[in-house]
Amino acid sequence: MYTKEELKQQLRNVGLTGKETILIHSSMKAIGEVEGGADIVLDAWMEYFAEGLLLLPTHTWANVNAQHPVYDYRNTPSCVGLLTNLFRQREGVVRSLHPTHSLAGYGKNAAEYLAGEEERNTPCTPGGAYDRLKDCGGKILLVGVGHERNTYIHSVEEVLNVPNRLAAEPMLLTTILPDGREKKVYMRKHYNPDQPHISEDFVKLNQAFLDCGAVEEVMFGDAKCLLCDAQKVFRVVRHVLAPDPECLVTKPEISAERWRGFRA
Repeated sequence: MYTKEELKQQLRNVGLTGKETILIHSSMKAIGEVEGGADIVLDAWMEYFAEGLLLLPTHTWANVNAQHPVYDYRNTPSCVGLLTNLFRQREGVVRSLHPTHSLAGYGKNAAEYLAGEEERNTPCTPGGAYDRLKDCGGKILLVGVGHERNTYIHSVEEVLNVPNRLAAEPMLLTTILPDGREKKVYMRKHYNPDQPHISEDFVKLNQAFLDCGAVEEVMFGDAKCLLCDAQKVFRVVRHVLAPDPECLVTKPEISAERWRGFRA
């Protein structure tokens, strides 16, 4: 059973200083037994990254849609796990106003970083909170999950304008603003006619990320983790997709020849 201090020591052991901007996707089950449970995991992260910016996804794409079109950042639950729902309700945590792909943040300039997301009209719009990870030296820690949960790669695809990643027709959604006003937004969701779960194909980049120095394998609790450098991940995806932008969906695997000798 892990204590809070042991979890914080694991973060030190992988070279994190606590001053990073870091996005964490997580599986509480994979972390294992923790003294105090999920709340202690959040305590460890919030204390360790108090001088940085800690981000967790609080997505609502599963429960905000054309049939249920209202997003209220105060009350709409996250559809991506226990830790994200506990985190979004904590004192001092700021949640963005993106109606389907919100992030919650705690720490340095959280409100400023997450501002303006109510203006986005795609899940990971260029210039938005996901995209900016590459511009601020951001890290992504996948705790007990793989790149199939790495939403940042969707952002890279949007920046690169990869075809067949977004629905042709937008949904009309409503975001409840902090002052209670309603804001209408036309939002296009992720969609590919041949692959209903696009992100499942992101795992085809596993070896490319490791070989090119964009990702390293680490541990947190019992969980096998992937520590990603956002800028380097962007460079690897751009390099691998350049000759064939749709290869992640259309090819059963990507040959290592595509990235041999490339360093992020």
